[in-house]
Amino acid sequence: MKAFKFVLFILLAINLSCKDEPVIDRSQEQTSISTFYLIRHAEKDRSNPDDSDPELNQKGLGRAMHWAEILADTELNAIYSTDYNRTAMTAAPTSVKQNIDVQYYDPSMIDIAQFKTDNLNNNVLVVGHSNTTPEFVNKLIDEQKYFDIDDSENGTLFIVKIINGTSSVEKLIFNCNCPD
Repeated sequence: MKAFKFVLFILLAINLSCKDEPVIDRSQEQTSISTFYLIRHAEKDRSNPDDSDPELNQKGLGRAMHWAEILADTELNAIYSTDYNRTAMTAAPTSVKQNIDVQYYDPSMIDIAQFKTDNLNNNVLVVGHSNTTPEFVNKLIDEQKYFDIDDSENGTLFIVKIINGTSSVEKLIFNCNCPD
């Protein structure tokens, strides 16, 4: 009996000392990909300098339609806009085309961690302003990389991808030959 226990002990010791590293089955792990499309509102009506909430001018309406066409092949899950005429009007054609209700947000009150969690694995359009859009991008990528957009620039598109918590960003400029 002692010999049997001794042999069993030796076999267990050999087995434990010769074990390879454990094999990790990664086939069950999920890849999370969230994509955020951030734009500034289209051209606003500047005819009344005292109007703090102007609508879009003719060129802006054309650009809003242009954004809807640019994003037509992107299956969006959500559209966010600040609660201003110019941003809501910019988001409207895309909202109609993709049959998605616009959700309004306050850029000064955004909880970026919650926003990312709420939109995990989604494609999201965010419409903001010359100062809030770059700031939102910076929050998404957790880096101070972009600054206010020039007031005459309405064709900037930021595409932020967050893959398994790692972010990347592209900045594109779209010209619009929309009539004035």
